[in-house]
Amino acid sequence: MPVRKRRGADLARFDQKTLLRAYAAAIGPVLGTAAARLSRRSEASPLYKPFVAMIAATVFVLSCMPVPVPIVGTCSHPCGTGLAAVLLGPAMAVVVAFVALLLQALFLAHGGLSTLGADLWSMGIVGGVCGWLAWKALRRFGASMPLAAFAAGVASDWATYATTALQIALGLHGERSVGQVFRAVLIAFVPTQLPLGLLEGALSACAVAFLARRKPALLDLFATPMPVVDAREAAQ
Repeated sequence: MPVRKRRGADLARFDQKTLLRAYAAAIGPVLGTAAARLSRRSEASPLYKPFVAMIAATVFVLSCMPVPVPIVGTCSHPCGTGLAAVLLGPAMAVVVAFVALLLQALFLAHGGLSTLGADLWSMGIVGGVCGWLAWKALRRFGASMPLAAFAAGVASDWATYATTALQIALGLHGERSVGQVFRAVLIAFVPTQLPLGLLEGALSACAVAFLARRKPALLDLFATPMPVVDAREAAQ
């Protein structure tokens, strides 16, 4: 291999390792803050942790449905963090995504421990925040809860994979520009992630509509910054 190409390959590997370490280091304070919030909310309501666990299980199952993406060498899948952000808020969406991704890396060889920080940034933080912002924006403008949840699911899913495309471009661009690789990866994701995002939006809308009809007190209790109804009342 020519020296120039070998140095380029070594630099690319260095950049990948540096990026992965940066993602992992930056996720620590976010997880710490979210864990502290989980502890506070759990003290206020004994039902909070079981509800978070149920949402984490839902996210785990949804994100275990990989669809191979041609050319890129990766896969697409539903995320579920938009629904988690709607029901629990963006901070708890990070915790939920962390649990799901960690279990997948340890037991299913899906993702990996070395990329856990990067995956959590795209799926838990960016996906969760974008889904939550879409939910809040539409609710503020008077949209129904199912419609706002649909938008949250779609926004979260597509934002997650736009971020993933950027992360792949930053780590694997080699001698090409980041922009070129980003566009190529983003276009490769479209055939699979476009319908998956719409499907995730529909699932989120159905879940929120079901809770609003059958257990509206749960939405009041958990989808707000602080509990506003008694936990026993929500369980009835």
